[in-house]
Amino acid sequence: MYKIPNLNDVVKAHDRIKPYITRTPLHHYPSLDEIIGAKIFVKHENHQSLGAFKLRGALNTIAQLTPEEKKQGVISSSTGNFGQGVAYAGQIYDVKVNVVVPKNTNKDKVASMKRLGAELIFYGNEFDEARNHAEFLSKEEGYYYVHSANEPRLVEGTGTYTLEILEDEPKIDTIIVPLGGGSGTCGACVVAKAINPKIKVIAVQAENAQGAYLSWKHGEIIQSPMNTIAEGLATAMGYEFTQKILKDMLDDFVLVSEKELLESIVIYLEKTHNLIEHAGAASLAAAIKIKNKIKGEKVALIASGGNITLPQLEFAISNHKPN
Repeated sequence: MYKIPNLNDVVKAHDRIKPYITRTPLHHYPSLDEIIGAKIFVKHENHQSLGAFKLRGALNTIAQLTPEEKKQGVISSSTGNFGQGVAYAGQIYDVKVNVVVPKNTNKDKVASMKRLGAELIFYGNEFDEARNHAEFLSKEEGYYYVHSANEPRLVEGTGTYTLEILEDEPKIDTIIVPLGGGSGTCGACVVAKAINPKIKVIAVQAENAQGAYLSWKHGEIIQSPMNTIAEGLATAMGYEFTQKILKDMLDDFVLVSEKELLESIVIYLEKTHNLIEHAGAASLAAAIKIKNKIKGEKVALIASGGNITLPQLEFAISNHKPN
């Protein structure tokens, strides 16, 4: 089993990657306070240059590869944001990057990965089919495989946004994190629990993609049907490494509906004037859903990404029903 990162590992990761990332803002929004009944802070990872938090973990991972591993090139799988992060890291460290993506991947994310120099391989209709193919190709072609969850260096890197949150606002009571593979949530757990064990970390996943939730709830890896519009949450199962951290450190896990995700995109746009994609909006959807549990607290919501297409945004707005 992989070594679970600690706070010192995250601090080192932050020093390692900070020349290549944006220290994203943590903004307080009274307009969201009114909706939820808590003091709401949003960590705007949608303000990263690639529009999502994933480059943090990718940079930290690629930076630590051996010269031989860098020379052989890397392969990963993604629905878009992680692939962009790996491609960006490949540019920084002069590493050839291959990314296996599902056939229906967000076209804007596809274009971004290509611009960043990644070689794209379209395979399957959902993330886990692409992931299995990437694992196969890594063995066949000799690429170094960068797993999107079972990789401690990812957790070290993603933990850096929680480090920034608690530097900017040390008295946060609860952090709500969207969860796909789990690296971001695990990073939040590692950092928050080391700095203040009383901080609650809550994961959120789509009702239509419950694999990680069910794996956490039952304490074993479980696969579940996956049919969510939220690309960043579209995993069909839990993963061994991240599930171990979640089992030991995660305080709660919330499921949100497709309707709640769409509504939260529009609320973010209206109340904060930010474009947030479905997965990034999940933290707000969860906060609204559990507002009675977090009433009066200081709550940090992770807006994990903002890579939403115009058709996706139009659909969310067309389905919005003003109060």
